[in-house]
Amino acid sequence: MDTAQKKTAQPKAKSTTAKKNGVAKGLNYSKEQYLEWYTLMLRIRRFEERALMAYGQQDVRGFCHVYIGQEAVAAGIESAITKDDGIVTAYRQHGTAIGRGIDPKAAMAELYGKATGIVKGKGGSMHFFSRENNYYGGNGIVGAQIPIGTGIALAEKYKKTKNLCVVMFGDGAARQGALWESWNMAMTWKVPVLYICENNGYAMGTSVQRTSNVTDLSKLGASFDMPSESVDGMDPEAVHEAVSRAAEHIRSGQGPYYLDIRTYRYKGHSVSDPARYREKTEVKTFQDRDPVKMTEKKIIDNGIATEEEIKAIKDQVKQEIADAAQFAADSPYPEPEALYSDNYSQPYPFLT
Repeated sequence: MDTAQKKTAQPKAKSTTAKKNGVAKGLNYSKEQYLEWYTLMLRIRRFEERALMAYGQQDVRGFCHVYIGQEAVAAGIESAITKDDGIVTAYRQHGTAIGRGIDPKAAMAELYGKATGIVKGKGGSMHFFSRENNYYGGNGIVGAQIPIGTGIALAEKYKKTKNLCVVMFGDGAARQGALWESWNMAMTWKVPVLYICENNGYAMGTSVQRTSNVTDLSKLGASFDMPSESVDGMDPEAVHEAVSRAAEHIRSGQGPYYLDIRTYRYKGHSVSDPARYREKTEVKTFQDRDPVKMTEKKIIDNGIATEEEIKAIKDQVKQEIADAAQFAADSPYPEPEALYSDNYSQPYPFLT
């Protein structure tokens, strides 16, 4: 196994480490890993709850799509890849961005449209970006990120690195022609790309059952002979294991891998969506498997950490998000002249 693969394998997550930390027999990961998943998921949950509150107070305007319910996806992906790998995703992206390492202060300031935001207040909820964190958005057009991420992965192949690019999209974007074109090229050229469908069951308000004859979206890769599997997206451990398998396959030079990660959003498509197209019993079924609560229960029930340690994490995260909201509120708006910066101007780059 080469160096990049060893880094991806995350030695800290082995069961031998877990035993040294007093974790109950039969658990596969260390105390540090379980607490890392829990802390990140809780941070995302509290950030999104605060964003919803700010929207109600009209501190946040425009579109806003929250990640509440899908936190295990971001947590499991992040623990299974390296910081040198890229991620590109769609517009429900605050959680993925925070998982990549974007400061909640900069993320919240961006929602507020402030100059201290991650893209200087010019991107808003849907368009975070951080080259430093190899995070390439946040893309507002359905499916647009799929060829972009494929191209990022192709660049890694061209440069002969061991890095890959994770390309995330929703179940609605699985109908886009750009996906099929990208998959055909990626499989033909063995591009180091991991395609992930964050399948929360609904493209805006339209269910998978109403939009596709094939409701098992893991089958979509079959026509390209792309290795594919379905994953429980309500469990960070299951996501971590699936992404780890996929990353090992990709780094070995065998080309793309596809995961249909089945998750659920508790809120509507956006803040303006009351989600009346769903039965309350359906929502409750998934809330009963809430990834934050279930991970906390696993940690307590198995003696991974004490209730006092969990409370300390909750207090820490609560303060982080309060500080982020205060930072956003206190930050200045961009100056009017900022309209004319960070734009292309004539002559365009690379053209004479």
